[in-house]
Amino acid sequence: MPWVVGIDEAGYGPNLGPLVQAAAELWVSPEDLAGWVSYVRCVRRCGEPEDARLLIDDSKKVHQGPNKLARLERTVMPLKNASIVMPEEPRTMSFQRFLSLWSCKPHEEVSDVGLGREPWYDPDFSLPAEWDTTDHEACLGSICGFAWIHGTFAVNHRFTTAAEVNRCITATGTKATATANGLISLMRDAVKCGYIGLSDSRDSPVIIYCDKQGGRHYYAPLLQEAFPAGWVVAEREGPAESRYRVMNLDRDVTVIFRPKADADSISVALASMTAKYLREICMRQFNAFWAKHVPGLKPTAGYPLDAKRFFKEIEPAMQALGIPKDVVWRNR
Repeated sequence: MPWVVGIDEAGYGPNLGPLVQAAAELWVSPEDLAGWVSYVRCVRRCGEPEDARLLIDDSKKVHQGPNKLARLERTVMPLKNASIVMPEEPRTMSFQRFLSLWSCKPHEEVSDVGLGREPWYDPDFSLPAEWDTTDHEACLGSICGFAWIHGTFAVNHRFTTAAEVNRCITATGTKATATANGLISLMRDAVKCGYIGLSDSRDSPVIIYCDKQGGRHYYAPLLQEAFPAGWVVAEREGPAESRYRVMNLDRDVTVIFRPKADADSISVALASMTAKYLREICMRQFNAFWAKHVPGLKPTAGYPLDAKRFFKEIEPAMQALGIPKDVVWRNR
């Protein structure tokens, strides 16, 4: 059976806070690459009746209305535990511990190097932030079911800080390079599949689904950079889909770019929710840090119009703390 990998991002547009990208990797039936049929007993989508199943859908649909962060958290937090250690993991933990579960090396305590340098980063930030874990038992069956359908699954992540986005802009003239770098890193990890631990799956084909990047249709150069030992063959390039095969690797690799891919694939939807959740937790820490230094400061989501207001209000504190502008403010 193939590994189906979904990759998505959150935070490309804001001027404040990190860009977060995530990959969700499922070992699924070739007859159900989208995954929705295979997981119907333990997963529901937005618009379906509420029940004990896990809610997985495009993060923009999930993260809205009352308790929007809790809606993300109820799926992402317990699922990440299940992907590595199953639900015996404590229901509460620090952000640092949570990130260590998202590493390709789950046996090690891991700190994202870029994130660890951020002045606002709080490794002891307690999770969950909003989810009331009293319903943990109610969704336990769905968590276990998801974890063991067709073998296992895995999730990976990548943070790109404001300072790194600015370095990409300086070097190449575009912040799209930051997204491309993250895609390359996550795709390489996905094709390795070494952190899954299933020896009988390491030769399985890998199919990677990504959302279209800025409406572009041509991705062969990016894929050639991701897999320099491979030979990239374009099978289709157009508005509806850009599809590629990467030959000459140790396993068959197909990469597909589609608009609104998170609506088509459960793996992309889970990646979308993962990236959004991590971005929201980072912004909680970001706002809490600056509120300590600027009394009465109203929180921000980091998007352009409100970001200008927020940055103007924290600028005196930045100067007092010796924090350079390019560490906080993305130039694009």
